[in-house]
Amino acid sequence: MTNARTIAICNQKGGVGKTTTAVNLGIGLVRHGKKVLLIDADPQSDLTRCLGINGDEVENSLGKLMYQMTENRKPDVSDSILHHKEGVDFIPSNLDLSSMENQLVNAMSREKVLDNLLKEVKGQYDYILIDCMPSLGMLTVNALTAADSVIIPVQAQYLPAKGMTQLLKSISLVQMHTNDKLKIEGIVMTLVDSRTNLARDVIDTIRTNYGAGIRIFNTDIPIAVKTAEASGVGKSIYAYDPGGKTSMAYDNLTKETNYEKSTLN
Repeated sequence: MTNARTIAICNQKGGVGKTTTAVNLGIGLVRHGKKVLLIDADPQSDLTRCLGINGDEVENSLGKLMYQMTENRKPDVSDSILHHKEGVDFIPSNLDLSSMENQLVNAMSREKVLDNLLKEVKGQYDYILIDCMPSLGMLTVNALTAADSVIIPVQAQYLPAKGMTQLLKSISLVQMHTNDKLKIEGIVMTLVDSRTNLARDVIDTIRTNYGAGIRIFNTDIPIAVKTAEASGVGKSIYAYDPGGKTSMAYDNLTKETNYEKSTLN
């Protein structure tokens, strides 16, 4: 197995379906025969909760691993990897990670702490997906520096779409200073209510303004109560609502992402 293809799921705006996309894309890849590691890089630990774990009860978290790295200790990453019953591995998070923003300011090679941490396990997986926090601080810079590419979930509403400019500037800065190989995998439209003119207008605007230079996934993720319900019981949408519109959409997104020959921008 070669080094994992590492993808950051990133948007500085919260509530756009970022964590849901990370979980269901990750488990979707497992369902297609891939070995996947999810990284919860958000102190709010939403991904950890979505996988049925209370972050407050976790002893070995991402925050602890990164702290050990900044103290020039070599942590055993495998001790922090948990396994979900649907086949995906993950490194959980909790509030310990929130202190890392300040800790990283004075750390050597501060942008590469997560990248150096993941080198220990990259050979064990086909994919590593990093669920970023909804900000553009040092933790997100670490995620983008560690990644081969970034998927940008964008909610089909006006304000989340408007924030794209700042996010793209931040990605450009990472490309210039810490990871010149970082590519934009694509934009995926999330929480889409296809019945509304607003959703259709926003999708059209995104495709018009960004489609020439950035891949826009063909798959739109519909808004659905069952998606939130699935997260609340620690299941993927595939297990909670098999055959539903959202599970079919995430399976299609998985197929779009899981291609052998890269066509990244």
